[in-house]
Amino acid sequence: MVTNNKKKPIKTIVKDVFFQPRVLVVDDEVRIQKACHRLLTQEGCHVEVAENGIKGLAMIEEKHFDIILLDLMMPGMSGLDVLADVKSRRPDTVVIIITGYATLEHSIETMKKGAFDFLSKPFSPQELRIVISKAIEFIRTLQDIATEKSRMRVMINSLSDGVLTTDNQKRIALANPAFLKMIGCRKRSVIGHKISEFLTDSRLLDIIDQAIHQPEDTFAEITDEITLPFSKEDNDIIIGVRCIPFRDRLNRNLGSVTVFHDITALKKINQLKSDFVSMVAHEIKSPLNSILMQLNVVLDGLAGELTEKQKEILQRSSDRIKSLTKLSTELLDLSKIESGLINQEREEIDLAELIKGQIAFYQDKANSKSLHLTMEKTKKEIKIMGNRINLEEVVSNLISNAIRYSPNGGKITILVDEKSDCAKIVVSDTGFGIPKKDLEHIFDRFFRVKNEQTRYINGTGLGLAIVKSIVGAHNGTIEVVSDKDKGTSFSVFLPKSGYKI
Repeated sequence: MVTNNKKKPIKTIVKDVFFQPRVLVVDDEVRIQKACHRLLTQEGCHVEVAENGIKGLAMIEEKHFDIILLDLMMPGMSGLDVLADVKSRRPDTVVIIITGYATLEHSIETMKKGAFDFLSKPFSPQELRIVISKAIEFIRTLQDIATEKSRMRVMINSLSDGVLTTDNQKRIALANPAFLKMIGCRKRSVIGHKISEFLTDSRLLDIIDQAIHQPEDTFAEITDEITLPFSKEDNDIIIGVRCIPFRDRLNRNLGSVTVFHDITALKKINQLKSDFVSMVAHEIKSPLNSILMQLNVVLDGLAGELTEKQKEILQRSSDRIKSLTKLSTELLDLSKIESGLINQEREEIDLAELIKGQIAFYQDKANSKSLHLTMEKTKKEIKIMGNRINLEEVVSNLISNAIRYSPNGGKITILVDEKSDCAKIVVSDTGFGIPKKDLEHIFDRFFRVKNEQTRYINGTGLGLAIVKSIVGAHNGTIEVVSDKDKGTSFSVFLPKSGYKI
């Protein structure tokens, strides 16, 4: 925020910064002491005076002052010597030089030694107000920065996930307690040390190195699962690792940010789920495939001639078994997505390019129903960080649903756009629509809209559940708007790429 200090009273600024500035006037002229004391006290500051540099330094030793008005020429100890002493003891104190012997050389020398500003005697009350206002604004800015850093430090230190940041020389810039606990480090201060002093896992060190040395035209998140030895009494812990480069506005690599998530318990649960799915695949899917093969033998007439009625009955049975086989496959896919998204590889993806590829894939299917499948033009690239295979599955599911639930001759339109903080994909159709009572259940597993228009359309009811799981794992959201017999519009919102300062 830019402030016009010439027009804004010091009282107003003091009120804004939520503290009473402590000002010390160090000057051997009683007239200057009284004038500064009277004016600044009236403006809301707490003011004390010292008639020479030696007394001023003694007062500074006892208490903190936000601002010091310091005369350059005083008996006993010069203002330059006092300035050097103050900046060594209290580097955050703002020092304003006042003198009747102002020269360019004096100004340069005092600024080199850390002075904030320069006032030439005699100065007017307005000139004093302006320079004090500037000093208070400067102090407020420093306090805002310190407050924000403190807030971020508290937040990061309270996270259960481990957080590690390094500079581009792989020295530790930040390491929260959760990370230090994960690696079994008992040191209180690790800032400035090489990360290799505390980590021995070659894969983890390689991940950080890859992030730091990513080319400017690439911005990809590197993920992996690392097993770390915890202690002799406990089992090893499994850590999900995400690492990205940390860059400035000029796209220069300043270092890396790595997040460590303990997924040991989750991996155990997922192992139980995987074992169950494997059992289902072995006990159900294999017999279903065998039955399907036998039905195909009969339908092909290899076991004898069939009547039309028999063919119809067997064909229905075959279709049902195919649906059950597809159901077991989609259950397996959903299980993999929910257990594996925490550690999937992500890269920078151009959404328009991805959508064009899916449209090309489904164009023939749309043409077979005389459906007009198009994408609205976009003039700019819209990029996000994501897993390409899973995002293709999101778009594929939404397009295929639009084709299946649209009558012949309809229209399907896809839009990709961006807001200030996210990218948006919208898939709209002129299909059957979804009744209002069913909208809140549309993303539930196995839920399917059942009415006269949809009862002949086959499906498992897992497609949208899979879509929502993928979008959620990308820290995005999905919304649906629909009017019965007019059409449906699905909107997917995904965070844009660009972890930069």
